[in-house]
Amino acid sequence: MKKIRIVLIGAGETGTPLLRQLLGVDFVEVVGVADLNDDQPGITLAKAQGVPTTNDFMTLLSLGEAIDIVIDVTGVAKVRDQLRSHMQTSGNHHTIIMHELIAVLLMSLSQGKLVSMKHNAVDYV
Repeated sequence: MKKIRIVLIGAGETGTPLLRQLLGVDFVEVVGVADLNDDQPGITLAKAQGVPTTNDFMTLLSLGEAIDIVIDVTGVAKVRDQLRSHMQTSGNHHTIIMHELIAVLLMSLSQGKLVSMKHNAVDYV
């Protein structure tokens, strides 16, 4: 069975519960997690599971088409802009960039209720 290869950008309040879900299924391979802060719980979780981590999300993009989905849960417009620009200039027509709102939608569906996407007040576990 082919796995969906994912890079997660943002390992804090939104990224950590999402990372737990991703690591809990056998059809997903998390190929890297990025966050500026090494103390984020998602970075700790990723390291404990043997997932490569970095403070520079652009280094993960060097994997090119070995990534199926880049999930950006930073909520930072500059990050989204850099991701889009890189995909355009690299010629990578395979990898999809998934916006934070889509991640929240999927997490809400799995929880059966709308979860907050505010970085300071998160309602999900």
